[in-house]
Amino acid sequence: MTRSKTSAESIEELCRALCILEAPEEARALLLDLCTTKEICDLSQRLEVARLLAAGESYVEVSRLTGASSTTVSRVSKCLNGPEGGYRLALGRLGDAPVEASGSAGASGAEGA
Repeated sequence: MTRSKTSAESIEELCRALCILEAPEEARALLLDLCTTKEICDLSQRLEVARLLAAGESYVEVSRLTGASSTTVSRVSKCLNGPEGGYRLALGRLGDAPVEASGSAGASGAEGA
């Protein structure tokens, strides 16, 4: 009998699966298998929120442009400026607004929180 994977092992396997995909169409297919359409839309909205915050937009403007709640904008800003660096890495590789590793991006939006 095979043992069940731990949560950490399952997450690691998911990350490996995402990394081996070679084209947006492949990623789309996996996302459609893994997530509901709403979940995919929520994820893409968060990436757009991060892009706008990194470009210096205020929280209020980001919320207006994306339809994201102020809570979502605040949460994304916290992650954008946090230690993991996933948003910064992805945005940098996508060629969107360059984001400093120091976490200063999005800080101009703090007045709208």
